[in-house]
Amino acid sequence: MTKATETEENQPKIVLPDDTPVDLEKELRLSNVTEVLDQLDKELIGLKPVKTRIRETAALLLVDRVRNKMNLSASSPTLHMSFTGNPGTGKTTVALRMAEILHRLEYVRTGQLITVTRDDLVGQYIGHTAPKTKEIIKKAMGGVLFIDEAYYLYKPENERDYGAESIEILLQVMENNRDDLVIVLAGYKDKMDTFFHSNPGMRSRVAHHIDFPDYSAEELLAIAKLMLAEQNYRMSDDAVKALLEYTKRRMTMIHFANARSVRNALDRARLRQANRLFNSSSKSVKKIDLMTIEAEDILSSRVFQESELDGEGADTKPLEAD
Repeated sequence: MTKATETEENQPKIVLPDDTPVDLEKELRLSNVTEVLDQLDKELIGLKPVKTRIRETAALLLVDRVRNKMNLSASSPTLHMSFTGNPGTGKTTVALRMAEILHRLEYVRTGQLITVTRDDLVGQYIGHTAPKTKEIIKKAMGGVLFIDEAYYLYKPENERDYGAESIEILLQVMENNRDDLVIVLAGYKDKMDTFFHSNPGMRSRVAHHIDFPDYSAEELLAIAKLMLAEQNYRMSDDAVKALLEYTKRRMTMIHFANARSVRNALDRARLRQANRLFNSSSKSVKKIDLMTIEAEDILSSRVFQESELDGEGADTKPLEAD
């Protein structure tokens, strides 16, 4: 301990009167957290329960920061989290914005988000797992570590699996370094429930469980419009109707991944649009043509062929992709 630190600790703390005014609005402005929350609203359609939890967490940290200024000491809240939901529901995006919020409210030193899976943490032979896990933790320290499909760390059916070693190291860090590293465990809800049931130590260290619901067809349509606008594209009115119908059909098929599936569908629609323009008889197009996705660019999808194939007695297995 340095002399400066000793002197600082020996200084008597100023006890402010209970009626000392607090300007929370000013503290909110100084933190610039509103900017991140607004960006999250723009980036993600729907997800109201998720956004509410994020705002509640921001409010908790903001009040804690004000309390510290008032010499109202309290232990730092545990903010390790579990994000559960299907693919394409915005878990990684929310984790990224959460890292920014934690940094702006001085809970962590940096706003970095490190995203990993089991392969980044678990080794293939004895003595390999600990160095891999510790290296990732060292890299993420001061920010947020996002472990996708975290349930794969635990494989009870394999006695020689090294995932348990990684879990033990993570448990120690979650307890001893919780004021300098936030760990977010993500994956399918049912598999994460099994994972926590099998690992009570992990369950006790994760205080915040946030479930990401699937998007509705209308929400996915709104997401599609945002995606296209970011790339200077638009849809004709008929294309909008076609994409809504496409989305409703695609949602019933296997391997549906919410916004991720919509993004893939738009990529293929752009491919068809380009071929349509290139193969047009006139080859004379306008700027608006380059920007517009038409209904035929979406209706050519294999998704719309399923009912026709069923009627012809063809293979009725659900289509996996466009």
